[in-house]
Amino acid sequence: MKTSSRLLLIACLTLPFVAACQKEEKKEVVEAAPLSAPKTSDENAWNAYLTDVVKRNLDNVTGSTYVYVLPAPEAPTFQGDYERMLEKAQTDLSRGILEGNLVAFGSPNSAKSADLAVAALSKAEPGTMKGVKFIFIGDAADNERVKAAAAPAGVNYVFAQVK
Repeated sequence: MKTSSRLLLIACLTLPFVAACQKEEKKEVVEAAPLSAPKTSDENAWNAYLTDVVKRNLDNVTGSTYVYVLPAPEAPTFQGDYERMLEKAQTDLSRGILEGNLVAFGSPNSAKSADLAVAALSKAEPGTMKGVKFIFIGDAADNERVKAAAAPAGVNYVFAQVK
């Protein structure tokens, strides 16, 4: 009986050393290539592209995401969509967004998306969005005016060039 108890004790004591000596398998994570911006104004393709850009910029985001996407200006419902999106964005930003959240604006038409972002940011009180990641997905020509509109709110501004 003493022998079997000793063998069991020895087995229990050596198990951690045996486990530590085994090589760990490395799991290789394959990241998909970034999507390219659609050449057409296909709404589904643009939604997939903008979602991909937002997902690639989620680092340090611990809360919710607020993504404002406009259809192409040639869409029959564009004006109504723009007005509803503007009202929603202005309401959301005027209330203030909590730290750790993400706000993104994008569209097949960078200028219209920039107009929407600037108009929405005009309702945000200074300093009410500190620690919020703000992504503008558009053309370099529209970057500076959105960045200037976002600065008073105190956001962590990120520009993502449409590629």
